[in-house]
Amino acid sequence: MAHTKAGGSTQNGRDSQPKYLGIKLYAGQKALPGSILVRQRGTAINAGINVRRGNDDTLYAIKEGVVRYTLSRRSSFNGKTAKRHIVSVVSSA
Repeated sequence: MAHTKAGGSTQNGRDSQPKYLGIKLYAGQKALPGSILVRQRGTAINAGINVRRGNDDTLYAIKEGVVRYTLSRRSSFNGKTAKRHIVSVVSSA
């Protein structure tokens, strides 16, 4: 007699919600106090002038100005140099 075995449960069907990470304000754009500049996991981009880092590594502006992204070289304690991306908010006046 023809029959079908028990189907069981699938291993698919799960997906996490999007986190909407990334750069929110690009270089040259105007930032207001409290504006989110970068949403990130870890510190791929570091905070510069007039920028603070939140508990979830989000970078936000503390003063009004224009967003600037720079690349700097920092030397470590063992003499190795590493490139660091820095975001700053500079006065527009």
